[in-house]
Amino acid sequence: MFTGIVEQTGTVTRAEDHGGLVRVTVAPARMWTDLTLGESIAVSGACLTVVSWDERAFTVELSRETVAKTAPRWREGALVNLERAMTALGRFGGHVVSGHVDGVGEIVSVTREPGAYTVLVRAPAPLARYLVPKGSVTVDGVSLTVVDVGGPAGSRDDLRTQEFTLWLVPHTLDVTALRDWRAGARVNLEADQMAKYVERIIAVREADGVVG
Repeated sequence: MFTGIVEQTGTVTRAEDHGGLVRVTVAPARMWTDLTLGESIAVSGACLTVVSWDERAFTVELSRETVAKTAPRWREGALVNLERAMTALGRFGGHVVSGHVDGVGEIVSVTREPGAYTVLVRAPAPLARYLVPKGSVTVDGVSLTVVDVGGPAGSRDDLRTQEFTLWLVPHTLDVTALRDWRAGARVNLEADQMAKYVERIIAVREADGVVG
């Protein structure tokens, strides 16, 4: 489990296809000294398994499914957000994040405001129902607060149903790969876990004819 609080950024130094399995090597800004084989690291929101490492970088493996269902960030030179799995004694600073990407969204615009940046994001249509004003969303592995959403029960009439906005303070841009966001960029999205659980519970109850 993760919290969406990015520990540091890293740079993809190598990406190689091995018969459909993509091996990606990432060099963190500060390499950890206590990595263990098989541990999980969220790389721009995708939970990946460490298969090897040295004093400068670590390597993970991505299946074709992972590559197909995540933002196209698996190339040399790409800047990525990094968060190791939360420990039992860790501080819970964001929200519950699984590292399982629900869909790939698109940055529509990034607008500079006094003291902040406003970002408009367009999510895949199936994720729209999980987006609520002041709710939580994970974008490229970062726990963020949804400001406005469009559509039914939304907060802005000028937005489409699957569009939502974020406000980013300069510190967030300084310490994450979000500083590379531009209009047209594709980003990994993970909806709030609680919303998905509630939806499933209601659907099963209705299917079983349970009332109340």
